[in-house]
Amino acid sequence: MRSPSPRRSRPNRLIRPVAALAAFTLAGAFTLAGALPLAGALPLTGTAAASATVPAAAERDPKVVFKISDPRINESSGLAVSRRHQGVIYTHNDSGGVAQIFALGPDGSTRAVLTLAGAGARDWEGMAIGQDEKGRPAIYVADIGDNLGGAWPYVTVYRIPEPTRLRSQTLRATSFKLKYEDGPRNAETMMINPRTNRLYVASKLFSGALYEAPARLRSSGYNTMRKIGDAPAIATDGAFAPDGRSYVIRTYFGARIYSVKDDGRPGKSMRSVGLPAQEQGESVTYSPDGRSLLVGSEGGGQPVYEVPLPESAIPSPTAKPGARGGGKDNADEGSRDSTSTGVGMFVVLGIAAAIGYGVVRKRS
Repeated sequence: MRSPSPRRSRPNRLIRPVAALAAFTLAGAFTLAGALPLAGALPLTGTAAASATVPAAAERDPKVVFKISDPRINESSGLAVSRRHQGVIYTHNDSGGVAQIFALGPDGSTRAVLTLAGAGARDWEGMAIGQDEKGRPAIYVADIGDNLGGAWPYVTVYRIPEPTRLRSQTLRATSFKLKYEDGPRNAETMMINPRTNRLYVASKLFSGALYEAPARLRSSGYNTMRKIGDAPAIATDGAFAPDGRSYVIRTYFGARIYSVKDDGRPGKSMRSVGLPAQEQGESVTYSPDGRSLLVGSEGGGQPVYEVPLPESAIPSPTAKPGARGGGKDNADEGSRDSTSTGVGMFVVLGIAAAIGYGVVRKRS
């Protein structure tokens, strides 16, 4: 059923925190049992992280790069590193506001605001830097959220040219309508391979899947997204490395690095990476040198962290595509226990349903 309004009603906004609580409960339950449940789901830092077994190479401390100081940015839901302006990182709010992209400087202050003419901001969930038809740098932003899990028959990705001069301005957006071959679904992850300029979307919730767009997007009609693999449960964002040889998909609690095949298409899981505790971690991108992740969160005044990657998560130029990194990966081991995972999911979904019903009933 199509949602009655292009903006989310207040009860619908409760769905995401309930899903996050469910995922946290599931992750915690399996950690206590000695196995982590899902690819990409590692415990948060703190007491839980201290008690878990994490590869030593992954234990280099994250650091705060900057804090987002602009009060207009209270739901940062995507990050992308500029290709034209050194030290600049782009971000955007989640939904319900003006179709705008904020250009942040190295200190986190807003250097420019890019307004997208001809674009809506129904439920923006991710962004990436790609190219236009002439090979020029372009900013893509994904209006792909669907908190009702199938209410929207299609979703939209908008593209604007990355400006050569960084100043607040309005830019005409090109729209690309996307449809999933197996029906509508909620998603928060959009990525673009810098080697092929091909766009990918990972769906959210427990049945995570990775979808591939056509090699060339068209602005008329629809672009059909085809499922090509699995994705971590509760995927909230993702990005390709600057050299296109790996990509990352994050959740609220951790991240998973994947290799990329010679033809530029997604490959196999390499390893999981722990992330700092965040209020509502919904954004990730690679640092310009590809050796760290930059991760952010929704909420006012939130920090953006730099998380150094272990060497096993950085493919070498001569590495065989799809080869796994070295070291013990507890997340993968935990995900193999299908019986325990099924039981955990059943319990958590029951808890989430009960909490969600109670909160919605209280608000109604």
